[in-house]
Amino acid sequence: MLRRLLNTVIETTLQPSESAVYPNPFTKKETINFSWLTNFAPCFPVSAKNIKILTEPDQFYNTLLSLCHSATKRVTLVSLYLGNGNMEKKIVDTLKDNHYFKTDKLKVNVLLDYTRGSRFENNSRTMLQPLLQQNDTNCQVSLYHTPALRGLIKKHTPNRWNELLGLQHMKLYIFDDTMIISGANLSNDYFTNRQDRYFVIKDKRLTDFYSNLVKKVQKFSLKMDKHNNVTLCKDWQYSPFEGSKNQFVENAGDLIEQYLLETKDAQNVHKQEGFDTWIFPLVQMGQLGIEQDAQVTQKILAEAPRRSRLEIATGYFNLTGRYMDTLIQDCRAQCDILMAHPKANGFLGAKGLAGGIPWAYSIIAQKFKKQAVNNGQQYRINLLEYLRNGWTYHAKGLWYYPPNSEYPCMTLIGSPNFGERSVKRDLETQLCIITENAELRKSLHDECSGLYKMGLPAETERQVSKWVNIFVLLFRSYF
Repeated sequence: MLRRLLNTVIETTLQPSESAVYPNPFTKKETINFSWLTNFAPCFPVSAKNIKILTEPDQFYNTLLSLCHSATKRVTLVSLYLGNGNMEKKIVDTLKDNHYFKTDKLKVNVLLDYTRGSRFENNSRTMLQPLLQQNDTNCQVSLYHTPALRGLIKKHTPNRWNELLGLQHMKLYIFDDTMIISGANLSNDYFTNRQDRYFVIKDKRLTDFYSNLVKKVQKFSLKMDKHNNVTLCKDWQYSPFEGSKNQFVENAGDLIEQYLLETKDAQNVHKQEGFDTWIFPLVQMGQLGIEQDAQVTQKILAEAPRRSRLEIATGYFNLTGRYMDTLIQDCRAQCDILMAHPKANGFLGAKGLAGGIPWAYSIIAQKFKKQAVNNGQQYRINLLEYLRNGWTYHAKGLWYYPPNSEYPCMTLIGSPNFGERSVKRDLETQLCIITENAELRKSLHDECSGLYKMGLPAETERQVSKWVNIFVLLFRSYF
């Protein structure tokens, strides 16, 4: 009943054709047409000086360590998984050695994916166990388990393949009132030679929003104890893999949806003056009926006007059919799409069917390019492949350049890849950041240019084994 009521409210307030329900926070011609965002998501005004863009993996890692050391009140780590090497161990050790954690003043919350975090004997769970053993009163480790993995499928599907059905894929890291939003996991490659994006943002209201969102997800996730056992949270009665799947989905979805609606109303009802940048958190949990991010992304793609530019990056080129159709048929902006070259794909060299994934993305890109050509859009839509010697590529997001503008005024940054599983299967979040600050706009441009300078024109005639074509046909929505 609650879900039906909330859906009615959303459908009423989020219609693209309706005028804004909330005050327009923007003041300049490049940004003022984005007023519709206030109907979709809470708005957090910030000063551009409180946003720092990192560009290299080692900067990301060193910032994580520094903030783990200096945090005094809260640390929240949300990732697909935590790796099991020395660099990851140093993060755990830094938290263990934090004075405020030792004296029960610092609370540590960790949210990972259950299946990915449980893979291998030495895994994310065993890496985090020492934190719980030292202070399980002030530390909570939660593991999200997709409701799609249950019954005989759960019993007989081997590790790694069970991850295809759905994952906790959000990547955000909170330290007191500072957060890092990224697409990077907490793993050695992401600290050394796997290219991603990383924004460091200082804002209490935004970090409060995400801290509370994570607690909501933790409520319907599995809770790990210091003995590495997992159970349901005490105030949650619906198992993700036993009993009624519908009950779990309905109640978990209602919990998130109500929180998003309440926060949107609280943040957007009054116009807040004196800011030059506005942040809209977007959430996508397709299996739970949450489609906020997909709605906003779709509208951005559809309404980009002539003489504007969209720079779109994805670690894995598998755009949804709707996004592809929108880019070709509705979008009027110049579009440059940056994806991983097969040699820069993290699945390159993997055993078995997984080894075909880099070539599967290549096939999908070829088909998209052919569709663009058939519709006479080949000069407006360009495909590029990121290739850097010794590196893999995982960056994703979007930069919007207004008509005839040298610098972007908007970016999307976070975990979604704009693909089938991002929309339908995984838990995702990203920020839509709108800025009128000249310095931040230039920084966004520099970040974007730094990635695209590693892009080569995509090879659209690459020969791929026939079995990979069959693989794409059968499993496209799973990767």
